[in-house]
Amino acid sequence: MMWRALIFFLFAALPAEAEEQVVAGLSQTRISISTNFDGSQILIFGAVKRESPIPAGPLQVVITVAGPSEPVVVRRKSKQYGIWINTAQVDVDAAPSFYAVSTSALWNDSISDTEDLRHKISILRAIRSVGASIPGTENFTDALIRIRTGNGLYQTNIGTVKVDQETLFDTAVTLPSNLREGSYTVRFYLTRGGRVIDSYQKEIAVRKVGLERFLFKLAHDQSLSYGILALSIAVFAGWGASAAFRLIRN
Repeated sequence: MMWRALIFFLFAALPAEAEEQVVAGLSQTRISISTNFDGSQILIFGAVKRESPIPAGPLQVVITVAGPSEPVVVRRKSKQYGIWINTAQVDVDAAPSFYAVSTSALWNDSISDTEDLRHKISILRAIRSVGASIPGTENFTDALIRIRTGNGLYQTNIGTVKVDQETLFDTAVTLPSNLREGSYTVRFYLTRGGRVIDSYQKEIAVRKVGLERFLFKLAHDQSLSYGILALSIAVFAGWGASAAFRLIRN
């Protein structure tokens, strides 16, 4: 009889299946970066699957798109002796190379602080930095967010997710031209009363193609050959410009 009680306990400890589940899709799951790549737009859409009537309270949807994370050194410059020099720095352990968060309502109506901390949904929570958590260094993380926001790499799109009859939803996220190659993760969150009731994720592959891909692989896999090629091109370009200038003068 004890084994029956043990099985009952194990099943009782398993999380219950969510009453509302995300079913989502993307307009494209592969993005090619070529020499004339000037950005792209991803259409994100989905629906809420239910086995029971719609629960009470408004349904909200939060969607994030995150690029590969990387360590970043944030430096502060100060003017000393008439020149600008680096006087302080903070090492950020991991910051997404691209991050966009879109909501269907105001931020505080979409997600609570507790759930944001748990799932790391906001831009600030998505950045992992032990050094920047020391009192007096918070401005370094704020500066990183401000710079990347200005470059279109960090986006907060409040109220851009359209929800129809608490069942269908869609939005669009603009990807800038200065994307880093790698795997991008799209996360979907259903919330009620600021609490996450279900989540789901899909991947987007961003890859360089053509000449961009060739030069990228050459620079990383055969740095000596890349250096020789770059030097040869520079010498040839200089010689060509000099020859053209002499021809014009004559």
